[in-house]
Amino acid sequence: MNFKKEINFSLWCDFIERDFLENKFQELVNENIIQGATSNPAIFESSISNSIAYKQQINILQANEPKKIYEELAIQDIKRASQLLNNIYENDNKKDGFISIEVDPSLCDDYKATIDEGIRLYEAIDSSNVMIKVPATNDGYKAMKELTSKGINVNATLIFSPIQAKNCAKALQEGINESINKPQAVISIFVSRFDKMCDEIMHSNNIPKSKLGIINATKCYHEINKFNNQNIRTLFASTGVKCDKLDKGYYINNLLYPNSVNTAPLSTIDNWILYEDKKISNIIEEKECDNFFDSIKSKNINIDDIYDKLLKEGLISFKDSFKKLQLKLKSI
Repeated sequence: MNFKKEINFSLWCDFIERDFLENKFQELVNENIIQGATSNPAIFESSISNSIAYKQQINILQANEPKKIYEELAIQDIKRASQLLNNIYENDNKKDGFISIEVDPSLCDDYKATIDEGIRLYEAIDSSNVMIKVPATNDGYKAMKELTSKGINVNATLIFSPIQAKNCAKALQEGINESINKPQAVISIFVSRFDKMCDEIMHSNNIPKSKLGIINATKCYHEINKFNNQNIRTLFASTGVKCDKLDKGYYINNLLYPNSVNTAPLSTIDNWILYEDKKISNIIEEKECDNFFDSIKSKNINIDDIYDKLLKEGLISFKDSFKKLQLKLKSI
């Protein structure tokens, strides 16, 4: 897997669970299969709700409010993941080996509260290789800039459009430039959700299926690279296939781009590592991306409406997962 190092490509695991961290996660790290990890409210909601590994700590914390209980559980997992990834972080000149935790998604339109919570979580975890995840809303851009200006690593998330990608890169660059210690940042472009939503629309208009996600992600990649900031990398997220006809590694194999990260579900990683021949993907030229969008526009498909719908659904999904988890913690 030396090719990953050569092109500065990293594979991160999009999953966190307490027993997993002490077993399979360590194997993936030690074998240099993954170089980082990510989490989100939906992942924690599933892990904490379905694993007995949290039961004892939940019982001890029952006198607290549900959000406080969640944070205690999540902070312990994130801190442990950061410890397990620390060797990668130190040996890669502090450019990799990160674990992400997201701020309360209900704060997505309150930049001051997002900043306060981001600082609080970062200080509570107290690990240099932690990234604070912030949704790419108008208030989120302000929070990203402020957090990075304070030296806090940021994972900008829920990016669907090239405009979002550009706004994130601008905010992060301004914040990094203001910071003394120059933190790292990634801009998480969601991929497979496009094809799940639009494949039938594409097919009915004689446009190839399962292509929009790759094309759109590549367009965002080009926009981010125009900033030429070595502390900002494109992260391809939502890369588990949502169509049974696609190879499970489809959204990794087609986005093996230099200076990028791919965060994938465990099942996708398990499938992908079975293949020995890994080749750097041919980067789709920006002009080809633009031509593809022109063909969509010519069919009267409004891509901006798709961007808006996906962002709205993403925010609702994370908020609902967060609320669902707190209700469960309250009822235990």
